[in-house]
Amino acid sequence: MSADDEIKPFRIAVPQAQLDDLAARLDNTRWPDEIPDAGWDYGVPLGYVRRLAEYWRDGYDWRAWEAKLNGYPQFTTEIDGQNIHFLHVRSAREDALPLVLTHGWPGSVVEYLRVIEPLTDPAPDQPAFHLVIPSLPGFGFSGPTRERGWNRYRTARAWAELMRRLGYDRYGAAGNDGGSFVAPELGRVDPEHVVGVHVTQIFSFPSGDPAEFERITPEEQKALEVLQWFHDNKMSFNILHSQQPQTLAYAIFDSPVGLLGWNAQLFGDAADVDDDFVLTNTMLYWLTGTATSATRFYYEDAKAEHPTEPTTVPLGLAMFAGDFVSMRTFAERDHRNIVHWRSYDRGGHYAAHVVPDVLAADLRTFYAGLS
Repeated sequence: MSADDEIKPFRIAVPQAQLDDLAARLDNTRWPDEIPDAGWDYGVPLGYVRRLAEYWRDGYDWRAWEAKLNGYPQFTTEIDGQNIHFLHVRSAREDALPLVLTHGWPGSVVEYLRVIEPLTDPAPDQPAFHLVIPSLPGFGFSGPTRERGWNRYRTARAWAELMRRLGYDRYGAAGNDGGSFVAPELGRVDPEHVVGVHVTQIFSFPSGDPAEFERITPEEQKALEVLQWFHDNKMSFNILHSQQPQTLAYAIFDSPVGLLGWNAQLFGDAADVDDDFVLTNTMLYWLTGTATSATRFYYEDAKAEHPTEPTTVPLGLAMFAGDFVSMRTFAERDHRNIVHWRSYDRGGHYAAHVVPDVLAADLRTFYAGLS
């Protein structure tokens, strides 16, 4: 391995001064007003954010989470000019399949902590995995991006290089949220080595062809109605990230409550997500100064040239209740090799955290079917 390919051990050690500064900022929060009985109609409610902020200030224990994260082997390496941070947890099983797990926004590597043990140390008759869990470029301990172009495609190429550096010639890819964009592209750019791709959402939408609408099922019609509601009522974060992330930056980079409120719009109505999960994900943006660069991922992706040819590496979907509803009629247009499609009646957007055993079992089933 050349010096340019060097992989360095990494350990989180946040200076106490940073935590003291955070506490002072929380103490000095200037709270907005709110319309009585507004609920979620105007956005993230004041009461929800205030309760979280009070716990953040007086109950939440970052040092405990720091120690938990440091309980897993972590590393950094530079790829294409960008620092990349990742967890690398190997199974004791010699037959384990390497698997790269990719998070999205406003998540982090914390999304996947609860699936590490079920995937690396399953029952003897179940498939096992060596796990590589990177922080997206511009997120968490990968640090801010320093130049244009870090979209899903460049990230996928970086992941292929990361797996090469780790010596993995045959591996799988899985993702949630933004990771569900990156993982299929990893299959596209490295099909000689990626045996299969597993996602929790397939973001395929109507093309405008009337023939497509003639084929949709009643369930897909309902999903389209939900999607339209989301577009009309909760798409502002996506639009702002995609168009003017720097304008938003001054609020979420300088104010921890500003960051919490902004990120909480996709945590607050998620199924069974606990306060520590919300705050630890938020802390990884705050402590690393990546609140701004993480939102730029949307801008870069919106400005990218998107391939038109379908992906062909075997693709599997695990769809969880309370999350985006993937529509197979449109998915099969964009992905020609869907071999696994499962839906579950619980779990929500952060299934790896909320129902880790269910997601781990689905991953094992999918990859066992490819062997």
